Amino acid sequence: MPNVVTAALVQATWTGDTESMLAKHEEHAREAARRGAKVIGFQEVFNAPYFCQVQDAEHYRWAEAVPDGPTVRRMRDLARETGMVVVAPVFEVEQPGHYYNTAAVIDADGTYLGKYRKTHIPQVKGFWEKFYFRPGNLGWPVFDTAVGRVGVYICYDRHFPEGWRQLGLNGAQLVYNPSATHRGLSAYLWRLEQPAAAVANEYFVAAINRVGVEEYGDNDFYGTSYFVDPRGQFVGDVAGDTKEELVVRDLDFDLIDEVRQQWAFYRDRRPDAYEGLVRP
Repeated sequence: MPNVVTAALVQATWTGDTESMLAKHEEHAREAARRGAKVIGFQEVFNAPYFCQVQDAEHYRWAEAVPDGPTVRRMRDLARETGMVVVAPVFEVEQPGHYYNTAAVIDADGTYLGKYRKTHIPQVKGFWEKFYFRPGNLGWPVFDTAVGRVGVYICYDRHFPEGWRQLGLNGAQLVYNPSATHRGLSAYLWRLEQPAAAVANEYFVAAINRVGVEEYGDNDFYGTSYFVDPRGQFVGDVAGDTKEELVVRDLDFDLIDEVRQQWAFYRDRRPDAYEGLVRP
């Protein structure tokens, strides 16, 4: 039988507070489950505004522990309720002074499987992330979930092909890429980079972007979230660029083996020739 996974993502507008933000993501998840979804992912720091548009210590208040903080505990309950795998990106505090841009991965029975910490941290106008986050230090984990092998790569990471490749080498079948990116910076790359990564590494990618203008800056987050297959083709329509949206798509994981046999990129890699890529 075909190995089809029904997957979901949410591109959301900021509500103004964490409680209502969590509540509406829970409702989106319940609707996704009603539509047959078995895995869902949310946008970068989904329970907060994209506060990195400014540099202000007041925004450390959004940080919480992973997995023992209130948001991840609540997402574990949501996973158990809906029977879905949940990818929940949050602002993590590990200990005083140690903060990360993190995504928790929770299995369909509510089991916390682990986390990915954003590896590449930008520091440019409107994206002052080095003020808040340390670079990730957990590598590129791939998690064995109820739907298959799931990885995460967060926002600015997508510009760096090395992590995409490592996720593939680690066995990813589906990579969630939660993001917060605006029209004026790299919109023309949005429909280019993730499909290219899906082709180069021969897996599915879920590209999630915020939508709307938020209170801490004038970044216009343009949505247009999507799923893309290992051939670089969009799975169904791309979401709109102005409104909140739940996207649910059927992903045929058998296509991964088909493409890897046809294109054989992993067979023809030459890691013995790549030493120069990792020289400082």
